[in-house]
Amino acid sequence: MSKECEEGSACAIDYTKGTPISKNTFSINKAYVIPVLGFFFLLIGIVIDYFNITFFKAPIPLIWFGIIYMAVGGSIVLKAAKLIVKGNIYNEFVLMSVATLGAFLIGSYEEGVAVMLFYVIGELFQEAAVNKAKRSIESLLKIQVEEVSVLENGNKITKHPKEVDIGQTIQVKPGEKIALDGELISNDAILNTAALTGESAPVTKIKGEKVLAGMGNLHKVIEIKVTSKYENTKLSKILKLVQEAVGRKAKTQLLISRLAKVYTPIVFWLAIALVIIPYFFLGGAYEFQMWFQRALIFLVISCPCALVISIPLGYFGGIGAASLNGILFKGSNFLDLMTKVDTIVMDKTGTLTKGVFEVQEIVSINFDKKILVELTAVLEANSTHPIAEAIVKYANIDKATFKSTNVEEISGYGMKGKVADYEVLAGNTKLLDKFNITYEKSLNTSSDTIVVIAINEKYAGYITIADIIKDDAKDAIATLHSIKKIKEVVMLSGDKQIVVDKIAKQLGIDKAIGELLPEDKIKEVEKLKAQGRTIAFVGDGINDAPVITIADVGMAMGGLGSDAAIETADVVIQTDQPSKIAIAIKISNSTTKIIWQNITLAFGVKILVLTLGALGMATLWEAVIADVGVALLAILNAVRLQRMRWS
Repeated sequence: MSKECEEGSACAIDYTKGTPISKNTFSINKAYVIPVLGFFFLLIGIVIDYFNITFFKAPIPLIWFGIIYMAVGGSIVLKAAKLIVKGNIYNEFVLMSVATLGAFLIGSYEEGVAVMLFYVIGELFQEAAVNKAKRSIESLLKIQVEEVSVLENGNKITKHPKEVDIGQTIQVKPGEKIALDGELISNDAILNTAALTGESAPVTKIKGEKVLAGMGNLHKVIEIKVTSKYENTKLSKILKLVQEAVGRKAKTQLLISRLAKVYTPIVFWLAIALVIIPYFFLGGAYEFQMWFQRALIFLVISCPCALVISIPLGYFGGIGAASLNGILFKGSNFLDLMTKVDTIVMDKTGTLTKGVFEVQEIVSINFDKKILVELTAVLEANSTHPIAEAIVKYANIDKATFKSTNVEEISGYGMKGKVADYEVLAGNTKLLDKFNITYEKSLNTSSDTIVVIAINEKYAGYITIADIIKDDAKDAIATLHSIKKIKEVVMLSGDKQIVVDKIAKQLGIDKAIGELLPEDKIKEVEKLKAQGRTIAFVGDGINDAPVITIADVGMAMGGLGSDAAIETADVVIQTDQPSKIAIAIKISNSTTKIIWQNITLAFGVKILVLTLGALGMATLWEAVIADVGVALLAILNAVRLQRMRWS
């Protein structure tokens, strides 16, 4: 039992803290020594008593079973006494102590020891289950790096990652993990990204590409130019999200916690009533010992352990299972919400496509092609949009002679600014419409992504850009369609309608709307919500953050996605794979299903045995087996989440 339960009622465990997972295997095993020995000596006592061996007469049985009881349950009785002194009567420690000591009062020594023994064994199983669920999340903590080699003036200095500034160069040896986000200076690197993405296949990065804290270096010594402070790395943000996640409780979890606080005192007083009330009806036929024993049985079975243990453990297991698959739920409440989603709305670029654009064709109209590309690239260098980055990469403007000034990024349209002595516009056709610049209208019917360019208020040409559909995008849409509750999959994009329609047809998307500004995406989602739909919106860019916020469940692509999208999202897909959307839904559905199975099982068995106990048709042994058995079944059921395969 975790220490937090000492202060709370009805085993209100805080699973964000819990019992630390010991690194010493022997120290874990020691916890089982006393219960195992207790069980062994309990059996010896029962056998001796059963065969009515001469020396086993009063007060020997009391002493024998009393020693076993104090060895096994002394700490429980002590906790109960401390809580009673503090005025906290209605908790499982008091329930177990009253029931077992009461059994000793009426001479049921074996039953008293058995109740306490099986209760303690149940607690050990609970702790093992909690630790198993915690390991999948706590494994993230192990990828934090405490030391990093920093190159300063030709010297290698060891520092804590928090002490390293942006722009400094760090060195990572084979077998070490990268401590900070940065840009690869070395020619190439082979990295293990499993800790961040859940993908086991190594990834090759080349000079100039972005690398993230938590990735493991597999091949040779590499050097990295730091681009983020320690607290702003993707890894730090992931860990923060995970730590916050277990603190956000689902409605079911909160309901059970509140119910336990009401339920415990009710059954406590019902047990007292079960002893007192029959006296007024039975008169001389009243047998105190019989009714007292029924009350003890009532108390044993009434302990709400199965509920308050298995339900939080179920949610914790769901969050853990998701994290193993590269999906971060920011709270158990979002596991519940995900089960209600019936419409998936997606952004296109970076969500269904890789967002890795390449220049395909350059067309200039009465303008030098080389200068056109350079002017456009210098302007686009002020944007972080993937299309802009593709143009900048293609133009290789490191040695550009032009400089940009008065740059303005017009959301949903493109870029405007002055480059050298030229007034430059670069964006979609709506940008040129906005500034009343004529162009080839046939561009509006092209199925390619096109950046149109105007120089000094005159149409100067266009650049064709190609994006690549993600490898698992088609299968992802097919899997979403196979989920019964999903009515429709919708794609929203700022790209041209003809481009959007082409991709939607390739992937099998039900509905696709293009040429949308960020505010238009919000309107489309609001229209769906007005129809009574429960919406999950999936995006990756800064312009997706407002839509992610208004969706019932906001999902962000966490690998390549913007910080704004990740911060506002309820669920983060760390692998950037759209196929993980369906896995997130499946994990949510399984988590909720298991939790309600546990609730039904616990309440059903408890009501049955409570009734039988009150009528004198159940013994303390049956009460113990029912209570501990239900708790163990509920725990084992919850732990199943960790073993399920979702792909």
